[in-house]
Amino acid sequence: MHLRHSFKIAYRAIKINKSRSFLTILGILIGIAAIMMMVSLGSGAEELILGEISGFGGETIVIRPGDQPTGFTSVGNTLVNNSLKERDIELLRRKGNVPYLKEIVPFVVVPGSASYEGETYRPFMLGGDINFFVDFYDAPLSEGNTFTENDTKQLEKAAVIGYKVRQELFGASDAVGKYIQIKDQKFKVVGVLAKRGQVAVFDIDELVVIPHTTAQKYILGIDYYHEFIAMADDAGHVDRTIADIEKTLRESHKIDGSEEDDFFVVSLQGAAEMIQTVISTLTAFLSSVVAIALVVGGVGVMNIMLVSITERTREIGLKKAVGATEKEILQQFLFEAILLTFFGGLIGIILGGIFSFLISVALAQFVAPNWSFSFPFSAILLGMGVTTLVGLVFGLYPARKAARKDPIEALRYE
Repeated sequence: MHLRHSFKIAYRAIKINKSRSFLTILGILIGIAAIMMMVSLGSGAEELILGEISGFGGETIVIRPGDQPTGFTSVGNTLVNNSLKERDIELLRRKGNVPYLKEIVPFVVVPGSASYEGETYRPFMLGGDINFFVDFYDAPLSEGNTFTENDTKQLEKAAVIGYKVRQELFGASDAVGKYIQIKDQKFKVVGVLAKRGQVAVFDIDELVVIPHTTAQKYILGIDYYHEFIAMADDAGHVDRTIADIEKTLRESHKIDGSEEDDFFVVSLQGAAEMIQTVISTLTAFLSSVVAIALVVGGVGVMNIMLVSITERTREIGLKKAVGATEKEILQQFLFEAILLTFFGGLIGIILGGIFSFLISVALAQFVAPNWSFSFPFSAILLGMGVTTLVGLVFGLYPARKAARKDPIEALRYE
């Protein structure tokens, strides 16, 4: 029996029982569609974040306290580690220590909410240099002005707020000149950022920036920083600048050669690679969880194939009686199982692509304007390969059972 003939018989058997065949492949269909959506959305998120990061320039360097995060649980370590102090930033600003450093600014994260006359909103709040922030994230002001370096030195209680924060707290009324409350302190709104939306990992419209000195003294009660953002004078000097920063901080913190650093330094390219790794790992993890549906679908295929073989026992006996070999019987039923899962995978890929496109359109419309639809060709190949493998694995046992049936007993089966 030729392979083409085996495929024709398998296809005909599937076509005869359309409803049962569809219900059989439903688990495969759902599993593949879900995996395709995970891969597509993960790829879209990766492209969005890396696209935003790449727009900042290759000269950017980030310095954070504690160990470099290796997972989601270790990210919060940077908020409680107190290794980055004012002395560190003073040493890093000395040309003799880091000759290729163009600029460096400190930031602190301010937890909590902001309120105004009974209206409360929980934005993302930072203490830092607003002018650097405006330039770095290309986030111009629509109203008012930024606070100055002198305001930072004088611990002024000034704030620049994002577009959405203004809407939530002030509605249609003017915000500049009004006072918002953060914890038990009142801050004067001196400026409002223009509508910008999502940039890299956070939303500019949900931002409040105050002087870092004020945040440290009146809000957080700390004398350390959560992050330094530095700029090398040229992208070609980034590696040398990172080496100089690490050397300076190790000397400042009195860390010997055998001891581990209590800080980590990463370039923007390194940050992009780290984000890419995290997103890829998360996508793979979620896809593996969803892949359980494929196992359930495979068991369903095996069950239906066993039922089909029982129903067609006399057919198997007749084929063996006229000369069909065990190999040809096994081949026929194995092809039938593979075709079932193949069709399930094909429909799942199509549905996964359609739903991914619709979700991408919705995300671009309501969440991130720069979100683009992504459906990697490698994901399609992976989907078809996995479904074929599922058909092969879960179809092998029923096919072997059919091939080993005794022709005499099969012909006598009622």
